[in-house]
Amino acid sequence: MSPRIDRVQTGVFQFPTPVKEGDGTLTWEATTAVTVQASADGVTGLGWTYSSPAAGAVIEAHLKDIVLGADPHSVSALHEAMRRTCRNIGTKGLVGQAISAVDIALWDLSARLQQLPLAQLMGAKPESAVSVYGSGGFTTLTDEELHTQVDGWLAAGCRAVKIKVGESWGTNPARDLARTRQVREQIGPDVELMIDANGGYGRGQARRLGAAYDELGVVWFEEPVSSDDLEGLAAIRQALRCDVAAGEYAWDVYDARALCPVVDCLQLDATRITGYTGWLRGAAVAAAHGLQVSAHCAPSLHAVVA
Repeated sequence: MSPRIDRVQTGVFQFPTPVKEGDGTLTWEATTAVTVQASADGVTGLGWTYSSPAAGAVIEAHLKDIVLGADPHSVSALHEAMRRTCRNIGTKGLVGQAISAVDIALWDLSARLQQLPLAQLMGAKPESAVSVYGSGGFTTLTDEELHTQVDGWLAAGCRAVKIKVGESWGTNPARDLARTRQVREQIGPDVELMIDANGGYGRGQARRLGAAYDELGVVWFEEPVSSDDLEGLAAIRQALRCDVAAGEYAWDVYDARALCPVVDCLQLDATRITGYTGWLRGAAVAAAHGLQVSAHCAPSLHAVVA
């Protein structure tokens, strides 16, 4: 007889950041993780999401009973059942993050029960590798702190680095350009330079500054405007040489599909797009549009699925 899921436990953990961190449109001093442990036959799978503690309440009130007693290998069916049961409260935002944590736990549980590496369960070859880039460069860092962080990425072997721009909703473009120029000089011509405005610029500003970023050899311009502004992304992509990327706020395959015509690289976040199941479906949509996919944040979760 196939094992059944007999326990679902949620947890909420807050991790202070070493220093205050910030990007173009937000600052923070802590990160909250909502975890899910799903167990069957004495084996436990772990999933989690970056979110609010409210996501844990969504799991307890709406998702837990869907999963308890179910076949742990029926991950796709349980994913659909969770989405359906949340019809009236919506499946994006907090609910999408809650579903993500449960779905990731179910994938992990199924792999552990089968005594398989999770990446192998998803179809990856054992020798598969994932390209990485150094990511951070928060607008709250001093020039010296930024230099030290970039040095760390280079020492780790990163051949691409990404920093934040769009400081204070685009109100300090001179510093954005100065910091980008500083990093370009530091890394030299053989390391790729990437920037992320987190939607902090307006369309015209992103286009004008984008021309300067092109001259600095920037290869990737992430969320030059809000990822909700599809026309703006398309216009900036048409105007600039560098790749335009977005997608970290894609909550489902419909969001992913809408972004594909206006980006060069589709970002996907398993902690938001309803877990590994949603991530793989989003990646299939990107493949149908001939696009590369970049995993957003949570490297310990994304290494296996990427």
